[in-house]
Amino acid sequence: MNTEIITANSLITLHYRVTNSDGFEFISTFDHRPATLQLGTGELATPLEQCLIGLPTDTCRSFDLPPDAAFGAHNPDLVQRIRRSDLPDDAMPELHANITMQNTAGQQFTGIVRERDEDGLLVDFNHPLAGKSLRFEVDIKGIL
Repeated sequence: MNTEIITANSLITLHYRVTNSDGFEFISTFDHRPATLQLGTGELATPLEQCLIGLPTDTCRSFDLPPDAAFGAHNPDLVQRIRRSDLPDDAMPELHANITMQNTAGQQFTGIVRERDEDGLLVDFNHPLAGKSLRFEVDIKGIL
């Protein structure tokens, strides 16, 4: 039997689950059809892709990723107060909603509204999983 090995640009079919240290499940395909993902295109986060590279087909594995190996530490500098007057079209998103802002260079950043008051918003531009330990479970079905 010739077992294929996952590489950095493989097109793979797999079941996967991402949970945090409290067991909260962010995503799972185990109760549904397996996912088909192209590695190296951003369909799966880079830290999770790195766990898959080098694995053979027909493999079940779990990976425990500390915050620095997953999505990095939570950076307090990425939590910023935005004045109401600086919001696009005088919009005022709801608490816990996503908001996309653009810097002077034209780059867009998405954050989560953590606080909201009459003066503006407190927005967290960290990745939603930054600062969290994760468990990544996979069942590799095949390489296409």
